[in-house]
Amino acid sequence: MQDFLKNFSLEGKVAWVTGASYGLGLAYATAFAQSGAKIVFNDINQELVDKGMAEYKKLGIEAYGAVCDVTDEDMVKEFVSDVEKKVGTIDILVNNAGIIKRIPMTEMTLEEWNQVINVDLTGPFICSKAVLPAMIKKGSGKIINACSMMSEFGRETVSAYAAAKGGLKMLTRNICSEYGQYNIQCNAIGPGYIATPQTAPLREKQPDGSMHPFDRFIRSKTPAQRWGKTEDLMGLAVFLASPASDFINGQVVYIDGGITAYIGQDPSNLDPSKLED
Repeated sequence: MQDFLKNFSLEGKVAWVTGASYGLGLAYATAFAQSGAKIVFNDINQELVDKGMAEYKKLGIEAYGAVCDVTDEDMVKEFVSDVEKKVGTIDILVNNAGIIKRIPMTEMTLEEWNQVINVDLTGPFICSKAVLPAMIKKGSGKIINACSMMSEFGRETVSAYAAAKGGLKMLTRNICSEYGQYNIQCNAIGPGYIATPQTAPLREKQPDGSMHPFDRFIRSKTPAQRWGKTEDLMGLAVFLASPASDFINGQVVYIDGGITAYIGQDPSNLDPSKLED
């Protein structure tokens, strides 16, 4: 049994998580560190990098962080080169950095559309392209893309985000198709609605004590009748980054409490007294 469990170890691996100064990226990196990996991360400015470094220090994790814009190919190449010199060859890449703009399509400018596409789709292309040569040379590698449920569903005001995530799903499959022969696996995680500080306002009780309308809506669409926790994502991330998943390739796994399998119920049927916080 002990030998089998070694398949889940990331001991000696170098893991790069983009945009991992906080939120889900920080959760992925924390899970990797606890599984033995060396952590590398980037963010868009020094303030966020410093914030991330402080969080990792608080968690007792030694991390290498630097400013790098994932949409700038030259910056990405330089970042990867610096990591190889200072930390080691990247074994695991998580394309986590992303943005969303909730704007009706007819009101969205081309500049806003391009910004979302560039960060959420072109960025993963650039970062993956930068690490693939070393992975090919080594004969192994893991790329994990952050796909979101919007790679399957449409929703009002998120046309650019959904288009980018749908494209990222197909980029995941194409990296699998092109580079699986080199023992490189590219899979994706599709988080559902996760309870984070950013989503806290959507879960606050109303002045009259009732549920926030969006909170009620999400719970009515989720068989688990709760929001996800960052901890819910950590196990799958480690699995997809580890040798245990060496024959899983080109897949998107949704961690959503069952939303993608469920048509939902009438929100008015929910009993708030029975719901998990």
